[in-house]
Amino acid sequence: MADWSGETGEEGHTLLIKRTLRSGQRINFDGNVVIVGDVNPGAEVVAAGHVIVMGQLRGVVHAGAAGDENAVVMALKLLPTQLRIAGHITRPPDEEKQGGSGPEIASIKNGIVTIESYY
Repeated sequence: MADWSGETGEEGHTLLIKRTLRSGQRINFDGNVVIVGDVNPGAEVVAAGHVIVMGQLRGVVHAGAAGDENAVVMALKLLPTQLRIAGHITRPPDEEKQGGSGPEIASIKNGIVTIESYY
């Protein structure tokens, strides 16, 4: 399991969104973002802190947008079209990824974006 101390952002500085983000919708928040729903392709989430999605993440996500390399992205199904943490950018391989069998967490390890099972 990844080391996630939860120290990014001020305590209580979290935006809770209880809906699915559709294509063309954009969230930009100076703290942590928790989404109870899906992030569809064409939607974008940008947060200075962590991004947690209690559903499928299939859009664009940028955690640690203010340069915080300790930020993480976590989703029940992690299939982003583009994933950024601080200044690091990654995208899925050209072949279609099916996603893991459970929640996954993306973080920076040794200077690269690493995705692993949350369990």
